[in-house]
Amino acid sequence: MSKPSATLDARPCEPGYRYTPTSKDKDYHKGVGAEQANYNGTSRTARSTFTSEVTGKVGIAYTGELKVGASVVVAEIEGKFSVNVAVELTAKLGNTIAVDTPSKRTTHARYGVYRLKSHGYNQYVYANCTRGVKKNVTVHTPRRTGWVLWETK
Repeated sequence: MSKPSATLDARPCEPGYRYTPTSKDKDYHKGVGAEQANYNGTSRTARSTFTSEVTGKVGIAYTGELKVGASVVVAEIEGKFSVNVAVELTAKLGNTIAVDTPSKRTTHARYGVYRLKSHGYNQYVYANCTRGVKKNVTVHTPRRTGWVLWETK
């Protein structure tokens, strides 16, 4: 009986581009609609209420060359970093938040979508399993809707 050849089981690689995430940063907010603000001119803390005034969709954004589809990028990022991200999220009209505004301060608010900033690369894989040049890309993938708040004097 002869030994089976190792080459019989070898399968060629599926040619095409691959996206590989390598690191992630923090979430960055992408506002939908106009910034809102409320100045408290009193000597006491006052309550400010903000309501989102528009509906808007926020999708994936990237810098560099992205050679694969958005759903592939989302799957790779979720798998690598154990996070939930999306191809697109909608920030909806009518979401409300109430916050305290200190005396003589202005509270600013903007509703929108937080996007995870991550880094990775595209690389072409040939049928013989060799790999082409790595091309770096930075990707912002929608993660959750919410408010960003800040105060000024």
